[in-house]
Amino acid sequence: MYLGIDLGTSGLRALLTDDTGVPVASAEASYTVQNPHPGWSEQDPAQWLAALDSAMEALRDTVGYNQIRGIAVAGHMHGAVLLDAMDQVLRPCILWNDTRSAAEATTLDAASGVRDVSGNIVFPGFTAPKLLWVQRNEPEIIAKTAKVLLPAAYMNLHLTGRHVADMSDSAGTSWLDVGAREWSEKLLEAGHMRRDQMPDLVEGSARAGELRADLATRWGLSGAVTVAGGAGDNAAAACGTGVMAPGQGFVSLGTSGVVLTARDGFHPNPETAVHTFCHAIPDRWYQMGVMLSATDCMNWLGRITGRSPADLTAGLGDKLSAPGEVKFLPYLSGERTPHNSAALRGGFQGLSVLTTAEDMAIAVMEGVCYGLRDCLEALRSTGAELNSCLVIGGGSKSDYWVKLLATILDLPLKLPHGGEFGAALGAARLARLAVTGENPVDVIRAPEIAGTVYPDPSLRNGFKAGYADFRTQVAGLT
Repeated sequence: MYLGIDLGTSGLRALLTDDTGVPVASAEASYTVQNPHPGWSEQDPAQWLAALDSAMEALRDTVGYNQIRGIAVAGHMHGAVLLDAMDQVLRPCILWNDTRSAAEATTLDAASGVRDVSGNIVFPGFTAPKLLWVQRNEPEIIAKTAKVLLPAAYMNLHLTGRHVADMSDSAGTSWLDVGAREWSEKLLEAGHMRRDQMPDLVEGSARAGELRADLATRWGLSGAVTVAGGAGDNAAAACGTGVMAPGQGFVSLGTSGVVLTARDGFHPNPETAVHTFCHAIPDRWYQMGVMLSATDCMNWLGRITGRSPADLTAGLGDKLSAPGEVKFLPYLSGERTPHNSAALRGGFQGLSVLTTAEDMAIAVMEGVCYGLRDCLEALRSTGAELNSCLVIGGGSKSDYWVKLLATILDLPLKLPHGGEFGAALGAARLARLAVTGENPVDVIRAPEIAGTVYPDPSLRNGFKAGYADFRTQVAGLT
């Protein structure tokens, strides 16, 4: 048995697979995010540990549970967990979607050689500018900081007692030489950090340590349990969907939006605001375009209209309509790819007294799809090419939204067959690799495809023009 843990922003999911990789049971536990000021997003790491205990208790009666041989954690990236010399948490974790360090990110991004070594723009959500903010605003905290861990690495510490992180997660800190896959003294110096404040590095599929005996006893596990390096959430999702080789990729219609593709080497192009990160598998990398608000835009519309997203889109069916008169810019929390702007904001255009909530819902879906088209074009500008890709995330359950996305991207989208294929499965696969030493290509495979959604040829030109209008509208704001 292997256990994959998906440490998400709003909850933890634990997935058990058997020795052949077939999922057998899962459990979930939720927690909260604190927003003490506009643009701030924090979380108490103690919630993660409580959620893990809850999930393990829920899985305990699963046949074969006590035979778990490997565990791996996939975590939301970029978060900063600050620890003192006794490994006590000094302040709440500053999360990936926290934008308080925009000024610090700009300063660090302008430092000589930072983009060249890290391969990426320093975004406000990355870890390094968070620590600059803490240095400037909470000097009493930074004076006590002995280690800085990402959320998944903090879970590794809890599981093993060791400070250890994987390459894919660490690539989002702006402290890692992403091409060399090692901490960079140049980047650490630029961020006023020290090497001894960093965890040890391992590949995501390598052994990070062994499960602490007290946890094994508490959870009712027998025998030695290997803990793998794990992964950042998107690298883990790539492992769960079998995205390992050039030309393979996925689009995620989740809270945030992602267009991701595997690469056969290190091909940074930070000017595009594309993220170039280490894969969770040795000697592989991936690139992705990221938009900060995707299905979250529909959740927002639901909150202000008092209707659920499902209710807002219930009458759409699956027949695609031509571009609507109402337009929407999906920048409720700023944007990463391709704009790199924490200050960019969303909005509607073309509203009238005749506009309905359904019209606004269609506009939101179209705006999100145009934002994902921006991500795709940014990826292509780096030399990456996608001829088709998987579509995952909560928004992929909407037939209308998937057809709209396929047409706006002008790309066939493959729908995975119902079942497991996300970050928790990817983590379980990494746990298996750390135990067995198998060839990753024999373990990390694509899911069964339920069907392929193709662009609507009758509406391709209409949405091509709609995307051009979208780009013109955005240009007036940036």
